[in-house]
Amino acid sequence: MSNLAIIPARGGSKRIPKKNIKSFLGKPIIAYSIEAALKSNCFEEVMVSTDDSEIAKIAVQYGAKVPFIRSHENANDFAVLADVISEVLERYASNNKKFKNICCLLPTAPFIDSEKLKEAYRIFMDKKFDSIFPILEYSFPIQRSLKIEDGKVKMVWEEHLKTRSQDLEPRYHDSGQFYWVKSDKFLIEKKLFTQNTGSYIISQLEAQDIDTETDWKLAEIKYKLMLDEKKNNF
Repeated sequence: MSNLAIIPARGGSKRIPKKNIKSFLGKPIIAYSIEAALKSNCFEEVMVSTDDSEIAKIAVQYGAKVPFIRSHENANDFAVLADVISEVLERYASNNKKFKNICCLLPTAPFIDSEKLKEAYRIFMDKKFDSIFPILEYSFPIQRSLKIEDGKVKMVWEEHLKTRSQDLEPRYHDSGQFYWVKSDKFLIEKKLFTQNTGSYIISQLEAQDIDTETDWKLAEIKYKLMLDEKKNNF
């Protein structure tokens, strides 16, 4: 096994100040991703890529490594995830360290746990995918979505006006939690979503986008509900 966990966490978040280290039910939210990665025993190394000294300090406190500070170029508002991962792999390669697989865990994804990481990794290996990430079904059939044109409400897909919801094919979206990918494939394509990407399906209760303060409160409520559900099923 030669796997690297990369947790990208830059400073300067605007909509939620210090979002990556804000307390989520009693501990910095980034700690959830770090602890899940460490507990999974899937990785040779768990590292945080950051440009922020406060994030770096907290990451180390929770057991991650911060072997270098992210470049200014990849810490601005225009850098994308692929740029950050590429920089991390290049920096490790410059020290003669290469990894067969990488897993990028987002820092504001407290619903990640070690079991999800291990199960997704098992599917990733067994099915010989180039990458895999958790997805979840839309809570409402998007085939019946609406749009507004000239002040009037219209269906995006009018052919589904009379289609029963149960007859529509399920549609899914990215949970925004973690991405396993083969390093060599990533270095060629510079993306996490390839023509050979698998999925790991999770429930509505196991995910919540966190972009606003309202999202944050919803995530804490769902997280508590998820823990209660696990206890009741134990």
